[in-house]
Amino acid sequence: MTPHCPFCAGAEARAVGANDLAWALRDAYPVSPGHTLLVPRRHVASFFELTGDEQSALLDLARRQKTALDAEFAPAGYNLGINDGA
Repeated sequence: MTPHCPFCAGAEARAVGANDLAWALRDAYPVSPGHTLLVPRRHVASFFELTGDEQSALLDLARRQKTALDAEFAPAGYNLGINDGA
């Protein structure tokens, strides 16, 4: 964890899932109920700098979070996006 990282700050309190390489965090300013961020534990500037294992870990969390979100919120659909760069 890095003290000045907005994702690390309070990550454990907002965590709804995790694995060795990534966190699933509820968004502090949700756009919709259940808005969840999937964040790698290792700090990199770009998704494309992540290793294959780290990318797989994020997708694993996405699958597990879908199951949890289905049970809690029963959304009509999902929007998955990757923010990379400015």
